[in-house]
Amino acid sequence: MKVEAYVLIFVGAFFAVVCGIYWFLSYETSGTLMLLGTCFLGFVPGGYYYWWSRRMKPRPEDDPQAKREDGEGVVGAFPGSSVWPFVLGVSAASVGLSLVFGFWTAIVGFVVAASAVMGVIRESRRGGLI
Repeated sequence: MKVEAYVLIFVGAFFAVVCGIYWFLSYETSGTLMLLGTCFLGFVPGGYYYWWSRRMKPRPEDDPQAKREDGEGVVGAFPGSSVWPFVLGVSAASVGLSLVFGFWTAIVGFVVAASAVMGVIRESRRGGLI
């Protein structure tokens, strides 16, 4: 996880430099705050990954002398394909559109989101498509 941590910390540092340059050239607060938020989008997960990488045993990906055989074995469990993440995304878009079209779209979005959550729960208990 060290490589991922370094990449994200580099992203945060890059946008910190851009934020400083932007502030001194424009003195505009909203863009500066957005760039500062982007800095935190790099520093927060990067710092978390770095903190965990110091407490975990090294992975084969973190060892520069590792061979391909060192990474063999069980990779992990991957979920099957499902329609419910798409339905949840549509419901989130509907809730977002409620800012434009009115509160009734938020009601529709929350109902669709509740059905998506129930669908995910039912699908995970059955172990497949329903």
